Amino acid sequence: MPQPQAAEQRLLGPIALHGGGEFLPGDERFLDALLEAAAAAAIRRAAVGVTNAEPAPSPTATADPLRVAILPTAASRGSPDQTAAMAIEAIGKRGVATGRLLRSAVARVVDITSAEDDATVDFLASADLIYLPGGDPDLIPRLLGTTPAGWALSAAHHDGALIAGASAGAMALAEWSWTPEGGILGLDYVHGLAVVPHYDDIRRLAWQRSLGDVAPDGIGYLGLDERTGVISNGVAWQVAGEGAAYWFGAGAVAPIVARHGEHLDLSA
Repeated sequence: MPQPQAAEQRLLGPIALHGGGEFLPGDERFLDALLEAAAAAAIRRAAVGVTNAEPAPSPTATADPLRVAILPTAASRGSPDQTAAMAIEAIGKRGVATGRLLRSAVARVVDITSAEDDATVDFLASADLIYLPGGDPDLIPRLLGTTPAGWALSAAHHDGALIAGASAGAMALAEWSWTPEGGILGLDYVHGLAVVPHYDDIRRLAWQRSLGDVAPDGIGYLGLDERTGVISNGVAWQVAGEGAAYWFGAGAVAPIVARHGEHLDLSA
C-alpha cells in the first residue's frame, strides 16, 4: 500500500485544472490536450523508471495503453457512477479520435471505506492519468487528504502521472478552496492560488469579491470558463478549450487573460 511521499522525490507529473462542464460537447479541445500531455508524461516516466506495480507504458507503442483512472470522489453525494461513466465515454471517444490506446477504469473512492480499499489504492498509484470530476468541493480534501487513496494520488503524482481536476476537482487540487460553509484548505498540488470554475461574465465580479472576503492573504485566483482548462508543462500553463483562463495574481485588480494555445505564468 502506498505511503506518503518523501519531499525528495525525483519526478513530479503535470497538473491540469478545468473550469467545469467537463465531458460535454465542446470539451474536445481540452480532452485532446489532456491526453497529449498524459502521453508525454508517460514517456518521461518510462525514461526515468517508476516503482509501480507494473511497468510504465511507452505511449508510442500501440500495445501499451495509457492507464486512466476516473476518481469521482466529489460526486459522492450525487451520482458518482454516472459521472464516472460519462468520463470514461468522453475520454474514450477522444482516445479513438486521436489514435491513443487507453485503459480506463473507475477508482470509486466515495467514503472512508473505499478510500482504504487495497485494489483501488494500487490502481491509483499505477495510473498515468487521474481525473477528478466535479461535485461538492469539501469531499476531496476529506477523503483524499490523509487516507490511503490520498497517499496513492500523491504517489502517482510524484512518479510523474498527470493529475487533472474539473470544477470541484480543480478547486480541491489548489492550496485553498471554499464551500457553502466557508473556506477550507485544498490538497495543495498547486500552491498559492484558488480556482474559480464556471467563470462567466455575469458571475465573475461577485465571486471575486466574496473570495476576497474569506481567502487567506497572498492567494491568487484562477478563473476558468467552462470546457476550458490549463495544463502545466513544468514552466508555464497552457490553456486548452473553447473559453478563456483569467489569472488574478495576489492583490491584482485586473486579470491576465489567455485562450486556447496560449500560456499563463501563474507565479506572476
